[in-house]
Amino acid sequence: MNIKMVDNDTIVAIATANGIGSISIVRLSGPSAYSIALKISKKTSLTPRYATLSKLYDHKDEMIDEGIVLYFQNPFSFTGEDIVEFQSHGGIAISNLVLETCLKHNARVANPGEFSKRAFFNGKIDLSQAQAIAKMIETRSEDGVKLLAKQLGGELKNFVEDIKKDLLFMLAYTEVSIDYAEEDLPKDITEQIKQKLLTIETLLIETLEASKQRDGMINGFKVAIIGKPNVGKSSLLNKLLNTQRAIVSDIAGTTRDTIEASVKIGTHIIDIVDTAGIRDANDTIEQLGIEKTYHTIEQADIILALFDSSTPLNEEDKKIISLLTQSEKHIIILLTKSDLEQKIDLGGIKELKQTTLFQNTKENISALLTELESILNQNSQSDGITLVSKYQISSVEKTLNSIIKAKSMLEDIQFEFFAYEINEALESISQITQAYEHSQMLDVMFGEFCLGK
Repeated sequence: MNIKMVDNDTIVAIATANGIGSISIVRLSGPSAYSIALKISKKTSLTPRYATLSKLYDHKDEMIDEGIVLYFQNPFSFTGEDIVEFQSHGGIAISNLVLETCLKHNARVANPGEFSKRAFFNGKIDLSQAQAIAKMIETRSEDGVKLLAKQLGGELKNFVEDIKKDLLFMLAYTEVSIDYAEEDLPKDITEQIKQKLLTIETLLIETLEASKQRDGMINGFKVAIIGKPNVGKSSLLNKLLNTQRAIVSDIAGTTRDTIEASVKIGTHIIDIVDTAGIRDANDTIEQLGIEKTYHTIEQADIILALFDSSTPLNEEDKKIISLLTQSEKHIIILLTKSDLEQKIDLGGIKELKQTTLFQNTKENISALLTELESILNQNSQSDGITLVSKYQISSVEKTLNSIIKAKSMLEDIQFEFFAYEINEALESISQITQAYEHSQMLDVMFGEFCLGK
């Protein structure tokens, strides 16, 4: 289904980032793109999909630059409209001159995301592909780029279409049962539907769980460094970053707020957060910092928990262990001050789940980085479908809720309510790609069951 654009303006935008570079691209899209390109290049014609070397002129016929002009004729373009790209020498001044010239020839500046919006309305991409484009620009992870490339290639679209196909089959059967009871229907149809419902339910649950695990691939993984005051958190951050990012002091409570920095580990760009030491503090500002520490722990994918090996566990340490006991996240324990006599009791620490234990020494920093990379790689396994936005996750959760309700209605042979829930599931899952139309169900009904023959 194609939804035609109402707006017939020709839009223009600089498609490359600001700054100095070898090439700058200005992109036109719309009904006047081709005629504007002819005016700027002073060519009588342009061959579609052919790079034409041309001098570029402004609206006063003064030469701006010499560059490449590329013409993509509708509908064989990203937006489905005529598109022209001017590839000039890099630099914001040249790009602005080309842009201003297009505006003088009655183009207008594109709104944010308008090229992708036109591609969607002209049926060139669906919503899942549009979101993949947006996320691909934002992601800092190499694995995230590969994952989003799959979605851009239609992986999520195919996933949705397969589910819609089964739901349409169910809905068509229900409508036939309600309105055309005299028709001969397959005897095993109810069992088929039960099996399809179970398969869809399992698939949606697995997709939601996997997507939450892989969220860091798209939005970035977060590692929280926690521990009581003066245990060596800031020193560890500086070692991981190989720079003096945080102030190191023997005074407890020096770090009163979270300090966040990024570092590349393997193929992953991660955010490492040095948190305020956890203790009972009387200082109001320090209390606020400790509250932010708890929030950071909730948001983190991996927790680096530091304990002073030269002293027995105290109440502050036990409070941290209690927090870790309640966590389902990957935990790495580092024992600091290992050059001193070890007095710590490791009993409670060793009982923690998903835990790796390290002595915090120079030699073990490389081992720690290897362990971090291993955990990140596990969380980045990209087999199966991954939802890349809260919007997509919400749509799947609504679909799953309707599927669960529909199963109950089918058991009680309440076909009207069953049909309602299946219709809700169809609308929810379709929000990921393109709106569901009731006519799609009618096509299945009359095609699958040969009604009205």
